[in-house]
Amino acid sequence: MKQDNRPYWLKKLHLQFRHWYTEYFLRPECASLGPYHTVMKPWYVKISGPNIHIGHSLTAIGEPSHRVELGVWGRDAGLGTLIIGDAALLSPGVRISASDEIRIGDGVMMANGAYVTDSDWHTLYDRNARDPEPRPVRIGNNVWIGDHATILKGVTIGDNSVVGAGAVVTQSVPANVVVAGNPAKIVKQLDPEREMVTRMDHFRDPQGVIDFFDGIDRAVLKDNTTWQWLLDTIYPAGRKKS
Repeated sequence: MKQDNRPYWLKKLHLQFRHWYTEYFLRPECASLGPYHTVMKPWYVKISGPNIHIGHSLTAIGEPSHRVELGVWGRDAGLGTLIIGDAALLSPGVRISASDEIRIGDGVMMANGAYVTDSDWHTLYDRNARDPEPRPVRIGNNVWIGDHATILKGVTIGDNSVVGAGAVVTQSVPANVVVAGNPAKIVKQLDPEREMVTRMDHFRDPQGVIDFFDGIDRAVLKDNTTWQWLLDTIYPAGRKKS
């Protein structure tokens, strides 16, 4: 891993700017956005449409070629709902597109390129119309959606279940299972009696998490100087290999 040569004050300034950007540009696009969010490269996160609610301790990671996109395109102005619970993880390239209603529980993790939608957006014989029947999507608490998995209309996924990488989920999934494939099928049962550590456990004290990582930054970056950082920036070939 490449060493972070920034002085502590510069890292802190970067985090403050990132937080300001999220508050100034992304919060107004939400009907509600909880506190303690961590949005990495928020300029690569797009939120659009009405009735988008996101809980506390969101972690979203935008990248230039893998934007995070959250959108509601209702059947009429002001219609459609997207609700994301507390402590969600949205990796680069995650897309969530709601026509009528998508509800995502607490502690849900979505890996790179995962896609969730509650509509086909066009019917087979009228490509200008949506299916008139709403098919809402429900994703339970502590669900893990794998790399480039797709969750389609009308699906409910039970608590703690895992959707394997590349899976296409067309039918509802019970709690405490692993599904994989196209179309996705159950490949493993999880033990509901076994203790499970979740993101909700990690974010039980959100301010404590922030203070913990700030302490790590202080310790790791304490010997970095502004002059050395400037030299490394201007002359990267002279940077010490780590």
